Amino acid sequence: MLSLDWILRSADVRPDEAMVIRHAYVREHEDSGLQGIHADSTDDEILYYTSRQSATQRVFPVTPPQYWIVFIREDGGRARFWAVVKNHGEAWNDGRQRAFTLTVSEQMADLRNRLVIGWKSPRAWWINGGTAAPYPVLEIADAKPIPFPGFDGLVLDYPQLQAVIRDHRYASWRTALASVKGIYLITDTRDGRHYVGKADGAESIRQRWAVYATNGHGGNVELRNLDPSTFRYSVLRVFDPATPERDVNEAEDHYKRALDSRRWGLNRN
Repeated sequence: MLSLDWILRSADVRPDEAMVIRHAYVREHEDSGLQGIHADSTDDEILYYTSRQSATQRVFPVTPPQYWIVFIREDGGRARFWAVVKNHGEAWNDGRQRAFTLTVSEQMADLRNRLVIGWKSPRAWWINGGTAAPYPVLEIADAKPIPFPGFDGLVLDYPQLQAVIRDHRYASWRTALASVKGIYLITDTRDGRHYVGKADGAESIRQRWAVYATNGHGGNVELRNLDPSTFRYSVLRVFDPATPERDVNEAEDHYKRALDSRRWGLNRN
């Protein structure tokens, strides 16, 4: 059976350097007066709640580890993963409450709200990572689709572009990009230089961008020797697939002139 240990180690989190927390919904803690969380709590509220601990109850570790793996309690001995947070140390302690400086880590971000484990310590709300490591994984739910923002709202960095082309959460994005030809813009954010490109003929924007996602340069000479990790992709104009090629070419030429991408940018023609 798949265990939490494998999940943690795959995310480069050593169980012996972590603690695992399972929050329960509660209005207020009687021992500390700390405000609780509820089903509609925001991520910021959950992070704030996690960062505050009682200083009068000698339950929480004096020196907690670097990584806190935070779950939310569910019925039936289940715990749903919320986030990995990184502990940067105690910020203050007034004798009644302690506050820690925490940041949400990107580790295991793809499993947020999807991973469910069996919680074998019903009376404990936190345990050492080594103790939690053998806890069974009960469920990894399908990731929720990410809604397409519209062509006017589409701005992607290179890792996002690769995700759009490959990740099933972006299926609606691929459908939209496959339905149009058009003019697109690549900006090198290191120096602000632009590259104006087009998808025309039988080629859709999705097909054109899939090539960039694969090799970073799409066969363009000026992009070939650049690092695509600093590229940003957006759509300038879309066309129906039946649009004559000359109309697409005219639009491409217009944007090259408007952005002066031949003289100051990355277009050679």
